[in-house]
Amino acid sequence: MVSSEYERRIAARFATFDQDGNGCIDRVDFASAAKAVLAEFGVPARSDKGQALYGGAEAFWQGMAGIADRDGDQRISRDEFVGGAVKRLRDNPERFAEIARPFLHAALDIADGDGDGRATIDDTVRVLRALGANEEAARGAAALLDTDADGLVGEAEVVPAFARYFTVPE
Repeated sequence: MVSSEYERRIAARFATFDQDGNGCIDRVDFASAAKAVLAEFGVPARSDKGQALYGGAEAFWQGMAGIADRDGDQRISRDEFVGGAVKRLRDNPERFAEIARPFLHAALDIADGDGDGRATIDDTVRVLRALGANEEAARGAAALLDTDADGLVGEAEVVPAFARYFTVPE
């Protein structure tokens, strides 16, 4: 049985995805997240990187809808999110993170200034701020993502952190 404290933590993450604050998560929220990251880095939507990010956002939306949209209305309510996320996390947190991998990979590619597959802490903060985090939260999260303390954040650090984000208190 999943504890109500655990469910409260999952529910608190809902706002992260509800980019427009309308009380549900839908395809538009994922496209808005992609648009915000592209704007932050001045990357055109029609570029290869822009298209990869929008494709990753769509894949992420499809994955989320597949696990959480119980009524099939193409919108995920807070209750659906809590129910879907709790079940998936209980079953396999790493698998849940895999639905975000295409988006996370593409966002890192945009933030990666030198093409080595990793973003600086400052550029990671820029991504997190574009996604709605405040400066303090973004800086703290970026520092935590840099698990080897080399000043860079890569996919191997980001994807597992995504799963942890849902399982640890703020």
